[in-house]
Amino acid sequence: MATRNEEFRVSGDEFLKKMKELLKEGNIRRIVVKNKEGKTLVEFPLSIGVIGAALAPVLAAAGAVAALVTECIILVEREDQPNDKKTS
Repeated sequence: MATRNEEFRVSGDEFLKKMKELLKEGNIRRIVVKNKEGKTLVEFPLSIGVIGAALAPVLAAAGAVAALVTECIILVEREDQPNDKKTS
């Protein structure tokens, strides 16, 4: 299955909200959090279907990162769904 990458630049205040939003989407394979200089702070490998209590450790770690950063980059690796339409 093909993957695609997205990048989001967020402030520390927006970080946890964005992480929760991304985790609810469900088609994410991996999330990498970098500081504004591009240094990797933490990486979360996610399996499809991770829900509920399994997200608690990810969100706890994300909360700890949010407390340390004023601005960060969230890199998201997504699995393309079979019904995703490609436009030319």
